[in-house]
Amino acid sequence: MQIYVCVKHVPDTAANIKIVGDNGFDDGGCKFIANPYDEYAIEQAVQLVEKNGGEVIIVTVGKAAAAATIRAAMAMGAHRGILVTVDSQFLDSQTTAQALKAAIDKDGQPDLILAGKGAVDSEGFQTLYRLAAAMGLPVVNEINKMEIVDGKATVGHEIGGGARERLEVSLPCVLGTTKGLNEPRYPKFPDIMKAKKKPINQMSIADLGISVD
Repeated sequence: MQIYVCVKHVPDTAANIKIVGDNGFDDGGCKFIANPYDEYAIEQAVQLVEKNGGEVIIVTVGKAAAAATIRAAMAMGAHRGILVTVDSQFLDSQTTAQALKAAIDKDGQPDLILAGKGAVDSEGFQTLYRLAAAMGLPVVNEINKMEIVDGKATVGHEIGGGARERLEVSLPCVLGTTKGLNEPRYPKFPDIMKAKKKPINQMSIADLGISVD
């Protein structure tokens, strides 16, 4: 399976954020991590490939420093990464989705695209849907159960009021993960060292023909 995992480089929720100007912050003075919801997507992708074979590719749109988050994901078991660099601190969900789509299209054909249900920094919760719409793929968000059999994903998620829904979706599709789907692994030191040698294909958003307003 060729599984692409969209991962965002976000400030640690425990970090002290210093506001700069009207709509910015000092991104050189706080710790950054992989978006916590994305870790469930990484773990699920790695488990699927360990079971069925294939490759896990991390795709990130962010500043050059986001390479550290891709390395962390590769230490969890992902095989390689794609980093689309931008200068902006904040990128709207439509442009982010366009960049993710362009990077994935340029790289290969996905059997499955995973991401966290949303990012903990901007909390727009739109990128996943915009990416699926751009690629013409079905999408289900906030899944906490998942099984793949015969080219179809059977997923479960809560729909409010304690009710749960079970859906069957044909592959390829876009799925958003949340807490309860799995328990993300903690990389061991040998895994961290191996991740330093795994490839990251870096390109600018302009290289993909996308302009940023």
